[in-house]
Amino acid sequence: MRHLAYVSVLAGCLVAAIWLEPVLKVRVFRRWRRLLLTVLPVAAVFVLWDLAAIAAGHWHFDRSQMTGVVFPGGLPLDEVLFFLVVPVCAILGLEAVRTVLRRPAGDE
Repeated sequence: MRHLAYVSVLAGCLVAAIWLEPVLKVRVFRRWRRLLLTVLPVAAVFVLWDLAAIAAGHWHFDRSQMTGVVFPGGLPLDEVLFFLVVPVCAILGLEAVRTVLRRPAGDE
């Protein structure tokens, strides 16, 4: 089970945040284009950053805590999922606070 440690932490983050969508009706997933336009460019930059750090020998991953799926360049699937899951959780949290405080984002 140790090989699922990273994915388990990501799943925990998602479980801790995803309830905000239906309970507080934050509509993050309903506005999926907006979500993708927010998350994907940032994830792409960090994937490139990780690939450069791996290639330079500055960054490595504990393979015993990973799923074992590794993309070209040595980037694990788990790390790519991190760049998608954590920002989505952060956006869910931000939108939940805005909803509870009734603060507009200014782009409605």
